[in-house]
Amino acid sequence: MKNPENNSLKSHILVVEDEEDIVRLITFHLEKEGYRVTGTGNGREALELAHANPPDLVVLDIMLPEMDGLEVCRRLRSSKETANVPILVLSAKKEELDKVLGLELGADDYMVKPFSVRELVARVRAIFRRFDREDNAETEEAKKNGMEERILSLSDIILYHERHQVMVNGELRILTHKEFLLLELLMENVGKVLTRDLLLDKIWGYEVGVDTRTVDVHIRYLRQKIETDPASPRYIETVRGVGYKFVKD
Repeated sequence: MKNPENNSLKSHILVVEDEEDIVRLITFHLEKEGYRVTGTGNGREALELAHANPPDLVVLDIMLPEMDGLEVCRRLRSSKETANVPILVLSAKKEELDKVLGLELGADDYMVKPFSVRELVARVRAIFRRFDREDNAETEEAKKNGMEERILSLSDIILYHERHQVMVNGELRILTHKEFLLLELLMENVGKVLTRDLLLDKIWGYEVGVDTRTVDVHIRYLRQKIETDPASPRYIETVRGVGYKFVKD
């Protein structure tokens, strides 16, 4: 992740919104902050742009022509090239189900229209700061380990820390950034029950608008990717009323 504060390394933001006035408004304010912005109002074109030149962040509307934003989000998350790109969903849909679904599909944040441009810029900054801190922590850890990659191997799951890759039964599984961090934290504490509040604090840092239900949603989606039978999980066990733990065979 590029440092957004360094203008010589401008972070690239893809704005996907079908209302041209909103695209211009967002672009104007983000460019004032030193970001490089590409805009499109079409879901399919957004995917083409993201795959041709993966952005550092995507601001994504839900209601789009040809392909809606939730499907765009799902496809970005399922592609190796864009799986870890942070996504800020921007939508006129206010229902809680829409927010949960957006987060479940891998969005990192969710804003409802009408929105404050100042708040949007602040959230973009916060996302970059969070990812930059995580990248710096990984770099320092790699230095301490003599640049040797840290690998977690439990049961049939192998997690490669520096590469952000997960293998299950020898097959590569594409996880979102949050899913990867959740799995890593659970594997690091194998057999220990981690509360929802602890997971929320460690992974999300109590972001605005995020509660413990978000943890449940991401755990469910993570199970769908690593468990043979998500309804009867083998690796991630629910401890009712408390949280989750990773179970080693």
